[in-house]
Amino acid sequence: MTSAPSDSGKPRLLVVTSMFPRWADDTEPGFVFELCRRLAARFEVRVLAPHAPGAALRETLDGVEVIRYRYAPRRLQTLAYGGGIVPKLRRQPWKWLLVPVFLVGQYRAIRRELRRWRPQVVHAHWIIPQGVLAALAVGKRPRPAFVATAHGTDLFAFNGNLMRRLKRLVLDRCAGATVVSGAMRDAAIALGADAGKIGVAPMGVDLRDRFTVDDRIVRSRNQILFVGRLAPSKGLNILLDAMPQILSAQPEATLTLAGFGPEEDALRAQAQRLNIDPRVTFAGPLPQSALPDWYRRAAVFVAPYVRTQAGEQEGFGLTIVEAIGCGCPVVATDMPGSRDILGEDADLIEPGNAQALAAAVVKVLAGNDAAAAHRARWRERVAEKFDWRQVADQYGNLLAAAAGRRSRE
Repeated sequence: MTSAPSDSGKPRLLVVTSMFPRWADDTEPGFVFELCRRLAARFEVRVLAPHAPGAALRETLDGVEVIRYRYAPRRLQTLAYGGGIVPKLRRQPWKWLLVPVFLVGQYRAIRRELRRWRPQVVHAHWIIPQGVLAALAVGKRPRPAFVATAHGTDLFAFNGNLMRRLKRLVLDRCAGATVVSGAMRDAAIALGADAGKIGVAPMGVDLRDRFTVDDRIVRSRNQILFVGRLAPSKGLNILLDAMPQILSAQPEATLTLAGFGPEEDALRAQAQRLNIDPRVTFAGPLPQSALPDWYRRAAVFVAPYVRTQAGEQEGFGLTIVEAIGCGCPVVATDMPGSRDILGEDADLIEPGNAQALAAAVVKVLAGNDAAAAHRARWRERVAEKFDWRQVADQYGNLLAAAAGRRSRE
């Protein structure tokens, strides 16, 4: 299979993902789209993503062509979006019936674009399942080049023998792979991947124009904020367990959980059992455009991440970077992704320790948090590493190099 140059003269980049905005200013995480629209300056970018009710089958968003493939009747296209595929399967086992048609639909869509559009490079986000399907579609002697990015659950979970073999298949066949944290690189190498192929390249945050400090907005003295999926690896049950201790010291404290996911019902029930439900607000999913002001108003952002019994853990934690970008104090647990962001010298909390988490939050609410004095330094640190301009350059160089090597071969 050979690739023809595009009409624009740019190399063609086919991006395969299961998480992508369904429409403008969607509440779905938008980091794959944000990367794609920045890569559009160097590549002709086409995205393959699953269709969802209400989404267009084909459209162009900020210079990125988006094709959404159908995999079931419209009303049954509910496997992707709304909290992640794996948590949905655990909560609603009947959705396993959708998995075969989802995989077939995605594989056929990749094969169709390889045949008709003939990209120079394919970039699969998440090793499972996109990386596996892309590796199979591209073949052993890939034309085009194939690059994979792991984001967390796809590498840390799925640890059965078959899944481990599939992950190794992807890492063996790709021209290069990226992971979003140093701990994930160690996990990929432990699978037997070639260390020279694996690079650490997190997703980015717009720290220049969107997630910025705005001194006109008055910061609350008592609002605790979490933003993200309501999933087990986020450790929100530990944060709720910490709330009675927090309220004992700071009776006016409130907790806002902004996001959606499979744990919402269980978390609501837990808040009721602890008699803290009047102080806890489930704000639901928020569009990206609304998030900065939430970070600017919050007294503290909490990232209580844990490692689950199934091995799942947060791959990176972009919301920590977003909060820091808006000048919000941060309390985070000692997970690899948090250390990658905050540094080894950060005062991180033992994962799963509700008492230690409560004490750290109370310290911030009391105005005695030593980390508050370092917020400007933290912001400078994350801007150097995680702003989209640096991240997009890193990915652009990687993808261009992979396409160039394949072309020479």
